[in-house]
Amino acid sequence: MHDVSSSLMMQALRCSNVERPPIWIMRQAGRYMPEYRAIREKRSFLEMCHTPELAAEITCLPIKAFGFDAAILFSDILVIAEAMGVGLRFEEGKGPVIERPLSSAADVDALPQPHIADCLSYVAAAIKCVKPQLNVPLLGFCGAPFTVASYMIEGGSSRDLKKTKQWMLRDPDSFHRLLDKIAISTLEYLKMQIAAGVNAVQIFDSWANVLGHTQFREFSLAYLQRLLEGIKGTGVPAILFCRGSSVYAQQLADIAPAAISLDWQVDMTQLRSVVPSTVALQGNLDPDILYADHATIRREVMRLVHGMRKDRGYIFNLGHGIHPDTPVDAVKALVACIKEG
Repeated sequence: MHDVSSSLMMQALRCSNVERPPIWIMRQAGRYMPEYRAIREKRSFLEMCHTPELAAEITCLPIKAFGFDAAILFSDILVIAEAMGVGLRFEEGKGPVIERPLSSAADVDALPQPHIADCLSYVAAAIKCVKPQLNVPLLGFCGAPFTVASYMIEGGSSRDLKKTKQWMLRDPDSFHRLLDKIAISTLEYLKMQIAAGVNAVQIFDSWANVLGHTQFREFSLAYLQRLLEGIKGTGVPAILFCRGSSVYAQQLADIAPAAISLDWQVDMTQLRSVVPSTVALQGNLDPDILYADHATIRREVMRLVHGMRKDRGYIFNLGHGIHPDTPVDAVKALVACIKEG
């Protein structure tokens, strides 16, 4: 087992990195990689998540191919919803489908509070399987309660989260009961991942961008804070990612995560003025830049890196997950820019 405590990633999460910024990218083990597609042709997405040896193999693919400075466990934020009994499948071209979406307070009250160590034991097994194969930190992750609740209500992806927002506004009490149940299971899930050996975790609140500031504080931030406080005693750092994180950055900084992962709609150097130097910043290249020629990629990457060159808590990432049709050569060029300067 490799000691990664002095790695670039862990130093940056402690805001003590004086070398080049570490690099990893969201969805780095994904459809843009031919090696991933070869496995996916033979297995369903959930089968890949549920099989520890497969999940471990997929987790390692981008580390071997590109030399990223951190690995993130191959899984999905909705395995927690599956564990809570709403049914989950993935449809080609459509994405996740919740088979029994929630539509009433009675549905919330009937929702089981599962024993996560049993229901999601395959995740812990995947972590234990992959750890000896890595010489870089391993990130675990989960969905934030608001985002998981949104999927459970909408039945899948939604552009406007209309059902979720209507429920939230018309019956906030039952909506909070739903968030509470998800938060209990999610905290148990994070603790299980940490006990299994992850070095850091990232919490994805992918749909928080639909919320106004007051709603964000009540229905998202309060539950993010609860998760952070719940794992504080473990000493494992947590990164927060929200769509719209540039808008909510100051509120996110107030709950003191190890790092905030930012979208590309903001100048990171300017945002540092409202985020204390004790909180690392991660991001925030527009994923579309990777469709450009290598000279343009280099120019945009170096502009970003140059602006953050004196920041001891900077982690290079994209402002969102990498697109499935991103050219592999573009990813190689990206990593070379960071490592070679």
